[in-house]
Amino acid sequence: MLPWKRALGPLAALLLAATVTVTPAVAATASPSVSPSASLSVSASAPSSGWNDYSCKPSAAHPRPVVLVHGTLGNAVDNWLTLAPYLVNRGYCVFSLDYGQLPGVPVFYGLGPVDASAAQLATYVDRVLAATGAAKADIVGHSQGGMMPRYYLKFLGGAAKVNALVGIAPSNHGTTLLGLTQLLPYFPGAKDLLNAKTPALTDQVAGSAVLTKLNAGGDTVPGVHYTVIATRYDEVVTPYRTQYLTGPDVRNVLLQDLCPVDLSEHVAIGTIDLVAAHEVANALDPAHTTPTTCFS
Repeated sequence: MLPWKRALGPLAALLLAATVTVTPAVAATASPSVSPSASLSVSASAPSSGWNDYSCKPSAAHPRPVVLVHGTLGNAVDNWLTLAPYLVNRGYCVFSLDYGQLPGVPVFYGLGPVDASAAQLATYVDRVLAATGAAKADIVGHSQGGMMPRYYLKFLGGAAKVNALVGIAPSNHGTTLLGLTQLLPYFPGAKDLLNAKTPALTDQVAGSAVLTKLNAGGDTVPGVHYTVIATRYDEVVTPYRTQYLTGPDVRNVLLQDLCPVDLSEHVAIGTIDLVAAHEVANALDPAHTTPTTCFS
């Protein structure tokens, strides 16, 4: 691995970790109708960002709200400081949630059982659809956030409410526990905060009971459009081709096929990479795609 490429992962994570101290991880623009008894917390962006705006109504050009689903150890703000404004600026109603919280562990989420997190997502999508008046949503997720929604689609009725799922470096077929624990150094303080049991890590190990159930009978469900965006330099979900899905309505994309000199690894592709962001926009609006290149 080239030394300058090796530095990109920690650099991206450092930027994420820094935002934990300067960006509120609580809702600044969340809907006042959110029940405090709900099984999830709703986080919002910085006040000027324009996402998690529950007064937003989808346009004719972009008729579906976009729900962003963070990855393991992420949260609804820090994972999306690049992509959420990127999509808002293109006219989308954009929302993000926190899920998979463990008792006593703040800021670092996506650690609870995948099936319970999928139920939180189901509740959140219903809330977004009710607020926007849309019939369906599109989901974009990073890492676990690209895999976990598939549980919602397959087992919790999500297929009737979701048009497209875009997974950025998703853990669709699992990885090694070593790969998942390699995320810890990217988030200063996370290791000390974690409890001994982190179900989401176990659930994402290749061959786990959750992944076996999820992938039995096929990777996809009818009626949903799937896109996977992967990077060959992924050091967490390995081998990177295990991220790909197989099915009749699937598009698997390798970032380096779009931009050969893009060196983003697992964290960077989902947090700061604008080439990946452009491809997300293409996946959300396939009728109006433009070429994704290094200049995107």
